[in-house]
Amino acid sequence: MLGGAKRVLVTGAGGFIGSHLVEMLVEQGNNVRALVHYNSRNDWGLLEQVPPRIREDVEVVAGDIRDAHQMERVVRGCTVVYHLAALIGIPYSYAAPSSYVSTNVVGTLNVLQAAMAEGVERIVHTSTSEVYGTAQYTPIDEKHPLRGQSPYSASKIGADKMAESFHLSFGLPVVTVRPFNTFGPRQSARAVIPTIISQAIKGEEIRLGSLDPVRDLTFVEDTVDGFVRAAGADAAVGRVINLGQGEGVTIGDLAERILTLMGVDIPIVTKTERTRPPRSEVRELVCANEQARSVLGWSPSSTLADGLRRTVAWISVNIEAFKKDYTI
Repeated sequence: MLGGAKRVLVTGAGGFIGSHLVEMLVEQGNNVRALVHYNSRNDWGLLEQVPPRIREDVEVVAGDIRDAHQMERVVRGCTVVYHLAALIGIPYSYAAPSSYVSTNVVGTLNVLQAAMAEGVERIVHTSTSEVYGTAQYTPIDEKHPLRGQSPYSASKIGADKMAESFHLSFGLPVVTVRPFNTFGPRQSARAVIPTIISQAIKGEEIRLGSLDPVRDLTFVEDTVDGFVRAAGADAAVGRVINLGQGEGVTIGDLAERILTLMGVDIPIVTKTERTRPPRSEVRELVCANEQARSVLGWSPSSTLADGLRRTVAWISVNIEAFKKDYTI
């Protein structure tokens, strides 16, 4: 069991889940190094929206996980590595699949090699429920077959297997956490819940792709709690662990729930150009979370309704940050 405050690295710290993880780690007293993707604007991504008292205690490093030499320098001196950096947009993966391989597969390889060279005590690698493809049975446990139904999911399968191989081949203490759909404050309109909420505030209708897919939605604070628990549980090393509520909801029903919560009565229409290619659409993802409960002592503390209320409140205050229409 890893205990006490640690020197930790979070890759992908400028992302949605990464920024919340940084916030939790700092609040718990850890010494946090945050890797954000380099850009000429010196923009730290969603870390810019973390409270100043948190940012002041974070060492922010700009870089790129595709650079193996830089990853050795970034990992140096860290006890725990939380690896979240990835390209995650499914629609963009159809347009630029090679970029997903170079970032998600090769980038993960670079982080793993650096972690091994620097002798880290634990590396928490981030997977995604998308690697399961459309469910062959529900709820989906960690033994469910993997299926690359999009270039994104294929790249994440490759990254997961690379992490697995470093544990089995070299004894690297890797835990792979596999979040189902996470939502909450700071999430962009790339994701379905902010898309619905922002359109409900701004528009005359809700435009979505397919309304039939089923998703298991977890509030972001619960997801990052699972990450932190994974880093501290010796029994988790070498395992893949699902993180999800264990309850499914269709996209159409989700939209209706959000509109009811917001007291908005506008039509929901399907926008066919937003749907995935037919054989790529993942129809149902519902999490079996028994292993997270037994190995990590984890369970979600926020219901879907609670999380939606908090997300609506945040987006309502920050609505100007949301584009009216998100295409890719």
